[in-house]
Amino acid sequence: MGQSEAISRRVFGRRAAALSAALASGPVTERALAQMSYVGEPPADAVLLNANENPLGPCAEALEAMSAMLKRGGRYHFEEVMKLSRTFAELEGLRPEQVQAYAGSSDPLHRTVLAFCGPDRPFVKGEPGYEAGEWAAEAVKAAVRRVPLTKDYAHDVDAMLEAGGPKAGVFYVCNPNNPTGTVTPRAAIERLVEKKPAGSVVLIDEAYIHFSDEKPCLDLVTAGRDVVVLRTFSKIYGMAGLRAGVAAARPDILDKLRAYGAGFLTIVGMAGGTASLRAQGVVGQRKQYVREVREGLFEWMRGKGYTFVPSVSNKFMVDVKRPGREVAKEMAARKVYVGRSWPSWPTYVRVTVGTREEMEKFKTAFEQVMG
Repeated sequence: MGQSEAISRRVFGRRAAALSAALASGPVTERALAQMSYVGEPPADAVLLNANENPLGPCAEALEAMSAMLKRGGRYHFEEVMKLSRTFAELEGLRPEQVQAYAGSSDPLHRTVLAFCGPDRPFVKGEPGYEAGEWAAEAVKAAVRRVPLTKDYAHDVDAMLEAGGPKAGVFYVCNPNNPTGTVTPRAAIERLVEKKPAGSVVLIDEAYIHFSDEKPCLDLVTAGRDVVVLRTFSKIYGMAGLRAGVAAARPDILDKLRAYGAGFLTIVGMAGGTASLRAQGVVGQRKQYVREVREGLFEWMRGKGYTFVPSVSNKFMVDVKRPGREVAKEMAARKVYVGRSWPSWPTYVRVTVGTREEMEKFKTAFEQVMG
């Protein structure tokens, strides 16, 4: 029996109450869908560039595996969850006990904040940055410390350390960052891990790592550091709606996360994730495709004089010089849906990199709106 299984009913009750409070805003795992990115049922010919999805969808190997798994859907097949964890560990040089499968990466993101933050243990993040951790922090009455990115759009780790103070619970680094698509140098992340206060963790969200040339941080898990590294199959693997992901960390850290939920995982998503990991060439091919589309679009935008953040990911921020929500509404009227603005950057909107054909439609609509 693992440590988390032996937890007392009283302690589990407290943790379950915290989780219930987090879910009350409903559901906390993807609150942005209702508030910011969700567009209802768009026209059939709409271009969706609003949620950092991969328009290529699952690879052929994943589609085959998931189709076969549907016929077995009458049973739980817990072994599929363990198979995904073992496969990820094997391919990434980790031990199986250092990896836990989840339904995407938002779930373990929230669990980490719930486990390590509280009224006297702040949650520290870059700004602008992905907001999900803030909602979990609010649920456990933890202070949220938002630290502006550097002039190079990296996380300012020294300012984050100062903002967190000696009792910080979680330092959250999304790398490449959402929404800017920019990277924080590995040396800066290592400095954050080295200088953080005892008892805290560095939560490294690598949802978009495959689109960049940055060195991943899984070796920090191997080294036994106080980190949680998140991966998802929603982005480069094109499985956003199928919900599969993993968290990598020391076993004692993963044990703390397990106490915050007991939901079963879909065997379809698990099978698709395992097949995606085994598929040959998928990451490299898709990385190259996104890069070519992105850089071609950036060249066009420079020629038009538009101001944007030079992303290395599958999304970017563009300055529309007026309230971003107004522009998003005008784009939607032209059947092109772009992402949201952040309160700290109200004149910027986030745009997902779609297919070549989709970005041509984006150019036409964007030029009309900006003109």
